[in-house]
Amino acid sequence: MSTINSLYQHFIFIFFVCFFSCKNISTDKGLSNKQKNQNRELSDSILPYIKYQEDLIAFTNVILVDGTGKSIKQNQTIIIENGVFKAIGNATNIDIPKNAKTINLKGKTIIPGIVGMHNHLHIPRFPDVGDIASKLYLASGVTTIQTCGAAAPYKELALSKRIETGKQIGPDIIPSAPFITGEGGNPNMIIPRDTKHLKDTLQHWLDQGVKWFKVYRNTSPTDLKIIIDKAHENNCKVRGHLCSITFEEATKQGIDCIEHGLNSASDFRSNKEYGICNGDHNYMDNLDIGSQKVKELQQLMIDNNVVLTSTLSIYEASIPNRAYADVRTLKAMSPFLLNQYKDRRTDFDKNINDTIRNNRLKRIMLFEYQYYKMGGLLCAGVDAGRHVLPGFGDQRNYELLLESGFSTQEAIQIMTNNGAKVLERSDIGTIQVGKRADFVILNGNLETDTSVIKNVEHVFKKGVGYNADKILEAITNKFGIE
Repeated sequence: MSTINSLYQHFIFIFFVCFFSCKNISTDKGLSNKQKNQNRELSDSILPYIKYQEDLIAFTNVILVDGTGKSIKQNQTIIIENGVFKAIGNATNIDIPKNAKTINLKGKTIIPGIVGMHNHLHIPRFPDVGDIASKLYLASGVTTIQTCGAAAPYKELALSKRIETGKQIGPDIIPSAPFITGEGGNPNMIIPRDTKHLKDTLQHWLDQGVKWFKVYRNTSPTDLKIIIDKAHENNCKVRGHLCSITFEEATKQGIDCIEHGLNSASDFRSNKEYGICNGDHNYMDNLDIGSQKVKELQQLMIDNNVVLTSTLSIYEASIPNRAYADVRTLKAMSPFLLNQYKDRRTDFDKNINDTIRNNRLKRIMLFEYQYYKMGGLLCAGVDAGRHVLPGFGDQRNYELLLESGFSTQEAIQIMTNNGAKVLERSDIGTIQVGKRADFVILNGNLETDTSVIKNVEHVFKKGVGYNADKILEAITNKFGIE
């Protein structure tokens, strides 16, 4: 009898343990198994910024700019399942599953996540601003970046890994090796002592897993050839902010990307010496962009699949009557950067009527517009510095691309799909069925109001939706802390 009582008591104990355990599991904030797995993969520091993390979610009444360059579509329904675009189309043609979380986005625009192609994790005087910069990028709708030269390469690699493994918030980071320059160049960059030193240095960074090398203004033609050959042998790419080497020379050597457009072209300088960063810069004031010599250079670049990277926002920051920081920027900058900005503005105000750089900006814009229209692959990046902050500068690039003559859909294509093409990433860059759900919800109609690009509501990366405002609130006055 005592044995029976003992078994009965044991049964009652097991029953209550199971009952309360199962109850706790079933009421775990209503999360599915997949969501709970995702939450375990993401650091606790990331979870407060997440707004949406459903297995199945549907957005209705969407204004869609899909990144392909095709016409903007109205009243679209987008269904995302397990972090991938499952269905996209007119509301009348899409059946929304009953178990999907449905969100009405009437009056709002969806664009692909921005792919920033000149998006450093450093600024002048600060070799590593990666922690705050990564948050700024994501909050601004930038879901993937190529850093285009590293000032703190090991930290950049480590940050890329932390974001990849869910330890930190930010865009996917495709890291770079340190800048490579030449004699007379910046001493904080790699200045090869000889061929062996250059090749050994390249091999070191290849061993770290780097896929991109950036050459800078003083690189010699001989070194550039070695860099390109070594990179291409290892399925890597080379991009350049040029000066000592002309666009024509770099193109014929096999460079993959050229940065900053017309502003870094030494092809048209008078008194330019071979392999030396010198010559007269006044070509920027009188060069006919539609001339045969310019078009022949651009056609050579196009025929050799050279990518041109637009960085309009950083150039604009040097123009006295245009170099103004917006409220968001002032709020995000550290006191040190804020004081720097105020000092620059004082100097700019003294030269407010200087039109030289305004006219140069117009020529840079024309050069890029013509390159695109001739069939060249144009992408964009912020090249953060001065008061042009990570992410915010990418948004400003959109407005400047429209000022250059591009349509809404063309500008978005340049900033998203074209970058994905350069990175050889077929899973991102456009909003199409089967692709990864990286996209941005903008509050307003982007086609009718250019400034809507700044009205980021939520940013989705791998199907997880982040609250942009919460991210920005957490970094107030923290960008550029000494």
